[in-house]
Amino acid sequence: MNNPVKAAALVLLALLATSCANAPLDSDDLYRDLGGREGIDRITGRFIAGIGEDPEIRPFFLHSNLERFHRMIGDHLCDVSGGPCDYDGDKMVETHIGMEINEAQFNRVVELLIDAMRAEDIPYPVQNRLLAKLAPLRGDIIYR
Repeated sequence: MNNPVKAAALVLLALLATSCANAPLDSDDLYRDLGGREGIDRITGRFIAGIGEDPEIRPFFLHSNLERFHRMIGDHLCDVSGGPCDYDGDKMVETHIGMEINEAQFNRVVELLIDAMRAEDIPYPVQNRLLAKLAPLRGDIIYR
């Protein structure tokens, strides 16, 4: 994959894979509970590092602009968590066309995000609230 936008979309797809059915839907405090922008940036950095260490997922990002990817993922997480950011990246469905991402790959990216949040001591209920916000994008990512 040589398109950084497609790479960013893959990560976002993974973020959407799991959610807690009973997670609260209001996000007023989610941004704060993730540590604000600084916390989101730390989570994003750990997430990207995890991708770089994963032999199955890393190839999707080999030609990505990591600085842009970090910024886009951070903006997306900030936006969906109710923070003061506006995600202006590409739509997930457009980004993932032709990538043929399967459920296992999608789920692995979600696991990497969860690992990043766990490493930042984000409580499980907060993780589930974020994942619930991302889950609706799953269908835009898998098997495109």
